[in-house]
Amino acid sequence: MKRILVLGIGLLLSCSDDLPENSSLSSFIGTKEIVVDNVIACAASNPNDDLVSVFLYPRPGATNIQYFEAIDEGIEKTDFDAYQIKVSPLLDVFNGFLQKFEVAINQEKWVIVSFEEDGKIHLSNPIRIKNKSKPTEYIATNVSVESHTINPLISWEDGLYNDTKIYFQVITDADNNLISGTYTFDRFFRFYELDNVVLNITPKTPDSLQPGLTYGITLLAVSEDNWVNLFSTRNFTP
Repeated sequence: MKRILVLGIGLLLSCSDDLPENSSLSSFIGTKEIVVDNVIACAASNPNDDLVSVFLYPRPGATNIQYFEAIDEGIEKTDFDAYQIKVSPLLDVFNGFLQKFEVAINQEKWVIVSFEEDGKIHLSNPIRIKNKSKPTEYIATNVSVESHTINPLISWEDGLYNDTKIYFQVITDADNNLISGTYTFDRFFRFYELDNVVLNITPKTPDSLQPGLTYGITLLAVSEDNWVNLFSTRNFTP
């Protein structure tokens, strides 16, 4: 059975109470302290429409999540004067553990997401949108899951693109709740062993998988500039 990510529309639109749409990122920051490269985020073209999903991990306590687009494709990616705030609804992913903006982008460009935490504005690395030149590939057959074990080895192959730098693996239960979220440079991960994990956003040590129950694996292959080359989902039973 094909696994579908269950999404729920957030209650708030992404907009600032103080600044109108199209205000610059620099204006949004103002005199507040910023922390750069400190929001986990990436983007992928959608499989069934022309929109782009900009995913982020909103750490517990994060507020005022915002989305910014470059004014054109040729800007310097760290020029905050050249990014504009955009109003877009937030959607829940994995029942809210992750969130995403769905946006229409006709010109490939840089984007940034932000949130506030502990009185500071935290910014993601700039994300290069490549929905025209390198649309995200959606396949499931490239992912293999070891059977008859509660600690399955999950492995995968790259798809069309050969510039992936890191892989994000999410294990979910039958209700699409996140069980674990890990990053590796390798094309494999054994649940729940962390020997080759380089970043771990799992909220707590998960319980063992249960034989006979259905679980899901979602894999994102992400390039150096945070574009998702490959998006794979499939179900498995230990």
